[in-house]
Amino acid sequence: MNRELILNEVLKRKSVAVIRLKDSTKLKKVIEAISLGGVTVAEITMTVPNAIELIKKITNEVSDEIIIGVGSVLDIQTAKDAIKAGAKYVVSPILKKEIIEVVHEYDAVSMPGCFTPTEIYSAYEFGADVIKVFPADTLGMQFFKGVLAPMPFLKLMPTGGVTLTNAGEWIKAGAVAVGVGTALLNKEAIENENYSVLTDNAKLISKSINDALNMEKK
Repeated sequence: MNRELILNEVLKRKSVAVIRLKDSTKLKKVIEAISLGGVTVAEITMTVPNAIELIKKITNEVSDEIIIGVGSVLDIQTAKDAIKAGAKYVVSPILKKEIIEVVHEYDAVSMPGCFTPTEIYSAYEFGADVIKVFPADTLGMQFFKGVLAPMPFLKLMPTGGVTLTNAGEWIKAGAVAVGVGTALLNKEAIENENYSVLTDNAKLISKSINDALNMEKK
């Protein structure tokens, strides 16, 4: 997929799983479990051991329907390496123009992290495809509504503060998608290899989003 198709799919699917695992051997089962529940966009963060190698491996092992990206990217070299390994989108906790530029050079989707209205608008001017508002739990849904009132053209995605049941509320507040980590990826369930819990969690977040979208259509 090219950049435009990747972006369209992310915006259609609405939920991005933020994956931080200590035991990388469980990554495939985790991704497969959440995909069964409807979460088919997975962000493998650079905090996962051997993340680049894992991205290369996992993109060849899971269904083509699952969109794999990389997270916690702080420099252009990491972005390049991850895309070459198979990452379709690059997420950062910070805003760096040069990361956005190199991601686009490689025809991938850029999702920089921003906190203030000025940062958010700068990311838009730099050409960011989706702007990750982080940490969103500090700012809240009213912040989204406030920022989008004068700038409704922005594509904002909260990470931090998204739960299985409030994901739809973020969508109603104006988010184009949500990033969800801890709430979706129950650590105890993963440790015990109880992957059905992850599937159930994914179903809950998918239901929350779908309910919100259906309400907007009425």
